[in-house]
Amino acid sequence: MQEATLASAESAPRETAPREHASRSPSLKLLQPPLVSFSDVNKTYDGETLVVRDLNLDIRRGEFLTLLGPSGSGKTTTLMMLAGFETPTTGEISLAGTPITRTPPHKRNFGMVFQNYALFPHMTVEENVAYPLSVRGMKRADQRIKVATALDMVQLGALGSRYPSQLSGGQQQRVALARALVFEPQLVLMDEPLGALDKQLREHMQIELKELHRRLGVSFVYVTHDQSEALTMSDRVAVFNDGTVQQVDRVDRLYETPANRFVAGFVGDTTVLDGVVYGSSGSSCVVSLANGARVTGVNVNGARSGDHVRCCIRPERLELTGVLNQANTFEATVADVIYFGDHLRLRCAVPGQPDATVKLPLGSHEVPSRGDAIFIYAAEEHLRVYL
Repeated sequence: MQEATLASAESAPRETAPREHASRSPSLKLLQPPLVSFSDVNKTYDGETLVVRDLNLDIRRGEFLTLLGPSGSGKTTTLMMLAGFETPTTGEISLAGTPITRTPPHKRNFGMVFQNYALFPHMTVEENVAYPLSVRGMKRADQRIKVATALDMVQLGALGSRYPSQLSGGQQQRVALARALVFEPQLVLMDEPLGALDKQLREHMQIELKELHRRLGVSFVYVTHDQSEALTMSDRVAVFNDGTVQQVDRVDRLYETPANRFVAGFVGDTTVLDGVVYGSSGSSCVVSLANGARVTGVNVNGARSGDHVRCCIRPERLELTGVLNQANTFEATVADVIYFGDHLRLRCAVPGQPDATVKLPLGSHEVPSRGDAIFIYAAEEHLRVYL
């Protein structure tokens, strides 16, 4: 069944589309019409279970877009609708302005890399990579040239005669990628392709994938639940939860300026402080914490006096200070000091709050010990207040 599905995804005459190279400036990409558009897309199962709701999302030419979210958030269903393996219940998907909602997978000219690679075990590496070309009726002489180029591109040129069982997990992943790229698709879809790899190899492949994307300039759409993977490779990330896109943005903006509580808590480490708004003015507000301390932060969602809110700040933005009467400072007790190799983390107990985490660079002077009372400073511009 898996082989039949893969054949369907990769067997079709190629439809040409303008190529966008990574060397072009981001501003030029923004001026161009999107390659793919989801318009008011909904997907339900059994007529009741709403998996994707009110999805409006553009995929730009030449970008690396990651769909990020927890299990059941709708990200994989979105990818399957784009691939053509699922059909939207309502709404429209367009490719370069042409509706493809009812277009079968084999006519979309998309490369697909599955989580388990879906390699044919009875075929050699070269035969696996050549498969999309053979079903298109390409001459064998031309196939050999394209297969050799694709394998060299993923640094497997010397392993073409081997079978998948003779390869490591990382090598199998590269074969699957070469097969997805060999017929020059206008879009490459990847469903958690690094999930089965160990940490070191996974991180190495993240860098290789990003570099390959930069060189080819093909649009990549990548699904993962791994936030660090998304931040490492992507130009933009669309964060999914409960079937909806919570925020789609550049990775730096996504990390530094989360749009809501969910994004702040799901993307990256976050220290949270719960409290009640004491007063607000313009884009900022003052929050009273349970221990009586008051802090000022960015009023993200328009909180008003009396609202119960959550203040979020990245642990590396917190600083230790020697005075409590400084603005935006609160007291804590060190519960643990944890060595992470490239930094230290202080796990701190704050009265009436969840444990707070503070990240300190190695070599920091006067690192406190467990049980010490400390004062933590949270800069107003980095403290974001959410309803």
